[in-house]
Amino acid sequence: MKRSFYQFALTAALVLTVGISSSFATPAGDLDNINASFHKDFRKAELLATNVTVDYTKLTFKMNGMVLFAFYSGDGKLLAVTHNIVSTQLPLQLLMNLRRNYADYWISDLFECDADGNTSYFLTLENGDSKVTLRSTGGDWETYIKSTKI
Repeated sequence: MKRSFYQFALTAALVLTVGISSSFATPAGDLDNINASFHKDFRKAELLATNVTVDYTKLTFKMNGMVLFAFYSGDGKLLAVTHNIVSTQLPLQLLMNLRRNYADYWISDLFECDADGNTSYFLTLENGDSKVTLRSTGGDWETYIKSTKI
């Protein structure tokens, strides 16, 4: 009898602990509202994945043969849409600047971001010693993040 009581108490404590901790980890925002906004914004899109964080919800979807990522605030406002691109899809001025100034680096990540109708490009370059992320909101690159490899 004592053993079953202790097992019940332990199980109840575990369930209560998991329930309380998951309630603190839940982000503010209504997923139903976000999904409704998404389907309104992208009527013919095929939703592939949803990733909820404390600050935003990222929806991965397919539209017109492209995989895109939409970022929504907790209240269902579209923050940005991104998609991966290859370097040859960059505007010519950015591509030429990249080849001229970063010839000893390789590209490890490149995506186009549209937020509020403004297009930006984010590019991560690496070499044996360092990693640098550049951003362009116009015709030139600016250093966004730079780190040294250990």
